[in-house]
Order: sequence, then structure tokens, then C-alpha cells
Amino acid sequence: MEIIQERKYKRKQVASIYRKKNQSNLKESILPLPWMIWPYEAKILIILIGIWSILGIFILGSSSWWFASREMGNWAYFLNKQIIWTFPGIGLFYFVLNTNIRNLLKFSRIIFYVLFFLIFLTNITGITVNGSSRWLVIGNLLLQPSELIKPFLILESSSLFAHWNLIKNDKKLFSIISFGLLILLILQQPNLSTASLTGILIWVMGLCGGVKLISLSSFASLGFITGCISIIRNEYQRLRVTSFINPWKDQQESGFQLIQSLLAIGSGGLFGQGFGLSIQKLQYLPFMYTDFIFAIFAEEFGLLGCTLFLGFLAVFSYITLRIAIKCRNNYTKLVAIGCGVLLIGQSIMHIAVATGSMPTTGLPLPFISYGGNSLIASFFIAGMLLRCSLESTGFIGMISTRKALN
Repeated sequence: MEIIQERKYKRKQVASIYRKKNQSNLKESILPLPWMIWPYEAKILIILIGIWSILGIFILGSSSWWFASREMGNWAYFLNKQIIWTFPGIGLFYFVLNTNIRNLLKFSRIIFYVLFFLIFLTNITGITVNGSSRWLVIGNLLLQPSELIKPFLILESSSLFAHWNLIKNDKKLFSIISFGLLILLILQQPNLSTASLTGILIWVMGLCGGVKLISLSSFASLGFITGCISIIRNEYQRLRVTSFINPWKDQQESGFQLIQSLLAIGSGGLFGQGFGLSIQKLQYLPFMYTDFIFAIFAEEFGLLGCTLFLGFLAVFSYITLRIAIKCRNNYTKLVAIGCGVLLIGQSIMHIAVATGSMPTTGLPLPFISYGGNSLIASFFIAGMLLRCSLESTGFIGMISTRKALN
């Protein structure tokens, strides 16, 4: 009842605005809705996204300058490339923000299966780094299809589970097989972390979409068994699991990354070493600007900084939940949930790896870790989440109609 009353109040509010304001001001707006009638969740969310992305630039610059200076001859090498990737990321964010969620689905399916095929090609002709083939070279671009497919996986999963009980069994079976093959292809790279995150995303969206628990339990069991088989078959993954259990057993090889990460976090103390003053980034900690960037953040900002960042993620999660609750249909509700699972879930998994709470994986920290593919996907997902919030007001259709009539 409170939500219905709130919507009625906002409808009266927007009607009042149109009576008082000149229509030309609205036409000149670069936003899909005038700022004054944005829901408070959307206002807070866009501020959080801005803080997150700006914070990422500073943290990346601090964590990468030493390695970039020594190996690339330019202390700002990685920072400059990340800033360059930020501009198309913001452009994509703006495009998604101004596009109806249902319209995104019209082209998302094609892109989803194109990226699906590219993931298949990656397993055959991809570049292998540290035992994992995740990257595909196309011209001058280095693509990571398993990262780029994430926002389109949200859209495809939402389309399936929003009307799960109304969809024919053959279509359900085709979609489930497609998702299963996608996870297997990612697992074959091998990329257990992204495969696990993909499985978790689909499982959570299925749960929220009304799939029976017995079916979800079966899928979860199958996924767990498949993951165990992958770990047994791949020495690369098996060593990461054993080093997670006891990193000190092989300090110079499989346990080296985790030990150096824990040393970085521990040396941060309560208040940290200070911005830019990390010792572990001086090439003691491998992948300090990608897979273990949180460890450098913890070393420089200490327990206080880590607590604030976790609080930031908690606020982001709460706002995401509020947006999902206020969505006006199952489709946008599931899109909002999927966006939250990927951005927050991936962040938590990254932090868990850095703190030794789960086996070492290659998951980037959204908006912070170096990588154009991850940054582009993060901006796309953030744009969808914000768009879901704006569509929850019910005003976008009214405004589009008024613009058409004028």
C-alpha cells in the first residue's frame, strides 16, 4: 500500500512539474528523466557509481605505477589505458541509461550468442597466460569474451526466468542447455572463478524467478560435481586449492601469491601505510593491479579503509535491493537482481581471494582492477541497474508520450 501511495504522490508531483515548467527544458535534458523526479535510490546509486569509478582510478594508479615504470618505461602506462577505456565505458553507460530495458533484449540475444561463439574460439585459439586461455586477439584488440558476456547473460536469464511458468518446456530446455554449455566452455579455459560466478548468477536469478527448489538443488549439485572434476583434472586449479588450504607448505611456488597478499593486508594495520606507500606493490606481490589489487588497497588504507569499503558495498547492496523491490514487472526486477549479484558478488569473491577466504582466482574487482573488458562490462551492468530504478517510477512512458506529442 505504501508503494502504491508513493507512486500516486509522484504522479501528482510530475503533473505539477509539467504545469509549472516549460516543456523546452525537458527536451533539452540529457537525462531520461528530469533529476528532480528521480527516485532517491537512483540519485544515491549514480553517486555511488561515480565514487566507485573515481576511487578505482586512484587505487589503480597507486598499485600499478612501480610495475609500469619498471616494465613499461612509463609509470602511468596502466593508468592511462584504464582512463582511455573509461570514456567508452561512460558512453555505454549513458546509452544503456537512455534505453528501455526491454529494448536491450532485442539485440542482446544476438550479442550473447556472438560472445558465446567467441568463448568457444578462445578455447581453441586464445592466448594462454598462467595456464589459462581467456583472451582472444581480434585486430589490435585483446578481448576477454567471458567478461563481456556478463551483462547479456543477465538479460537472457531475466528473459527466461521472468516468465518461467509460462514458457514451453522445449524452450526451457534449450536455454538451460545453452547456459550449461557456456559454463563448461568457461570452465574449459580453465576459468573456475568466472564459471562459478556465472553459475551463481543463473542459480540466484532462477530462485528469484520461481524455479522449484528441487530443480535448483539438482543444478547446484551438478555444478559442484563438475567443478570438483575440473579441479581434479587441471593441475593449475588443483595447486590453487591446495595452496589455499596451506599456503605455507609451498611458500615459493603455489602459495607465494596468497602469502604476499596476506603480508600486504597485515602490514596495513589499523590506518594503513598511506596512499601510494605500499611496499608489497614493489613487485613482491604478483598481479598487484589486477587479481590482488584489494591487498594493496588494504595495505595503504588499513583496517579502517577496508571497513569503509565493505560498508560502501553494503550500502550499494541495500540500494540494489530497494530498486529490485520497487520494479514494476518481473523482468526488470530480475535484471536489477542480476546486476547486484554480479557487481557485489564479484567484489566479495575478489576480497575473499585476497584475504585467503577462498582459493586464488582471477576475478577482477569491478571498477578498480585494471582491464578494459571488465570496466566496459561493469559500466554496462551499472547502467542497467540505474535504468531499472528510473523505470520503476512509471514516469518514463509518460514523458516519452509528452515528447512525441510536442
